[in-house]
Amino acid sequence: METHIISSTKEIESDDDCTESDAFIFFDCRGPLLIDFLHQGSTINSTQYCSTLTKLRKAIKSKRPGLLTQQVILLHDNARPHVSRETQTTLQNFRWEVLEHPPYSPDLSPYDFHIFGPLKRALQGTRFHSDDEVKKAVQNFLKNQPRSFYSNDIDLLPKRWDLCYNAHGDFF
Repeated sequence: METHIISSTKEIESDDDCTESDAFIFFDCRGPLLIDFLHQGSTINSTQYCSTLTKLRKAIKSKRPGLLTQQVILLHDNARPHVSRETQTTLQNFRWEVLEHPPYSPDLSPYDFHIFGPLKRALQGTRFHSDDEVKKAVQNFLKNQPRSFYSNDIDLLPKRWDLCYNAHGDFF
């Protein structure tokens, strides 16, 4: 049995002082595994990403006992922190397989076409006065979705990849 784990980084704004924070969101077909917000003003770099991957490993061990002994497949783009030597070493040490997706392809990125669209619609019009309010709203949204929200998303991936392949890389 394979575990598909999908990662993401996304900027999230709060109304208070127009700050933005990045969040890593990892999920599999059963739901969220880790929602990790960076500290305000932090930049995403290899060290930060490897630290988050270590948190993800602990989350998998806690939430999906036994899955670390099976094949873990991590889907992420080719952002610098994802492809750095430090990250590659961490992933090799974890024995995780990486399934990359092409850059600038939001139609092939599950978190772009499936997670953030519904999240944005759910939070549209809400005024947040602090980063903590934003974080809580994001966490609540993701944790309150039915399992099918995540499993349907993962089930759609091969179909979307096939459409892209048959369109010779063009939009479909």
